[in-house]
Amino acid sequence: MESELHWPVPPPPNPDPRDPRLWVALAARLAPATQAAAPVPLRLRSARGALTLTDAAGHRVQAADLVLHWRWQTLAQPRIWRRQVLGPFASFESAEQAADQWRQLGVEAVIAHPGDWEVWAPASALPPLGLQPRLQERRLLGRWLPELRPAEGARRLQEPIRIEAPGGLRWQNGVYGGPFRLQPDAYGSWALLEEVPLERYLEGVVPHEIGAGSPAAALAAQAVLARTWALRNQHRYRVDGYHLCADTQCQVYGDPRQAGGAVRQAIASTRHQVLSYGGRPIHAVYHATNGGVAAGFEEVWSGAPLPYLKAFVDAPSSLQASLPLPLQPEGLALLLRQGGTAYGANHPVFRWQRQLSAAQISAALRGVAPRLGEPRSVKVLQRGPSGRVLALEIVGSGDTTVLRLDAIRRNLRTLPSTLFEVRPVTAGQWRVVGGGFGHGAGLSQAGAIDLARRGWGLQRILQHYYPGTALLPLTGLQSEAPPVIPERHP
Repeated sequence: MESELHWPVPPPPNPDPRDPRLWVALAARLAPATQAAAPVPLRLRSARGALTLTDAAGHRVQAADLVLHWRWQTLAQPRIWRRQVLGPFASFESAEQAADQWRQLGVEAVIAHPGDWEVWAPASALPPLGLQPRLQERRLLGRWLPELRPAEGARRLQEPIRIEAPGGLRWQNGVYGGPFRLQPDAYGSWALLEEVPLERYLEGVVPHEIGAGSPAAALAAQAVLARTWALRNQHRYRVDGYHLCADTQCQVYGDPRQAGGAVRQAIASTRHQVLSYGGRPIHAVYHATNGGVAAGFEEVWSGAPLPYLKAFVDAPSSLQASLPLPLQPEGLALLLRQGGTAYGANHPVFRWQRQLSAAQISAALRGVAPRLGEPRSVKVLQRGPSGRVLALEIVGSGDTTVLRLDAIRRNLRTLPSTLFEVRPVTAGQWRVVGGGFGHGAGLSQAGAIDLARRGWGLQRILQHYYPGTALLPLTGLQSEAPPVIPERHP
């Protein structure tokens, strides 16, 4: 039977807690789902020795350098998908909240990322109360298929395609250990995946997220959080047949060779340990710097508050005492002026200023507010306990729009955080003064580095940013499989 929602892709396996392995997309959407332009050939190069390519039909090729070409194949019958679509969403977290509302009604709903985060459900499903999906129809007339072109003639490869690289695969200025898979995704295109052991995956994450030169306790905290985040989010790209991506929509995963001795020691010293609450991996979010005050979960994303992600002033007790929460406007102004004693205050984006013009705002909101016209007013409607902006109103000559939560930074990308004040300068010009870089919930990497330099250890840092949590080994976690999404295959 035809899939109702997307090209049918088998889900990735659930990681075994005794030997967890993740399927990470080093590259996605390698071939478009249209015949408009031929995709660039995919070149696979060995760092040392030969690569071994084996397809599903058992064809096996060995070479140090393999080039896969693409050949368009028209489908015998067009694939037609009619689905209801919610989105775009500013983040996976917000999309997941909407998907869960549908799933609670017994509806098959999947989270997809065709360019932005969306939620897809069958065309016949009743929408959740208060949500207004749009009906979408997609036709797939054909697909680009990979093939080898040796001297004796082209050979089409059967999916999935497995690549072994004992000496490593060179990819985008890095070397990765593999093994690798080339397989279809939910859109009729292709993804190059690495099947990577969890601890080696951390070698490619920790130095790229917090910096290899960070103090030992901060590196260990980042290792625990990166491990916890990966396991908690292993369903993020389930619809595409893999666990995680390698860019900022997940955790940045780069060349594991950049993990020096200190990073490897941090990973080894916390091996298979995850941060838990109630026996399950926590929502282990982190960011560059919170500007002196941490955000609660509900200040960033839609959804219920989490007991271990609460707003608090991230500073010594003297500054905390002068800034009671919820932070009032005068308290926010004081923090932005005099927050230099907060933890992590030496981060280069701990404080920032931006100028917003009517032209900039209009261009940024063209997709979400096409009738806005010329912006006349920018006003904060609501703040959270940490002082962060929860709702930002933009009044234009033609319409008014309100940006909420993570949609603020998604659309006004020049703003490093939502911890800010905004004031008009002249007609069509506003000055934004703020603090922090990132969403502000969970661990502040700048704060953790500062605390580690003050002598704080791993456990104290984690309890500071995630109170009430506990470190557990993978085998000690309660079983919590990713949401089961029925898949239909031809």
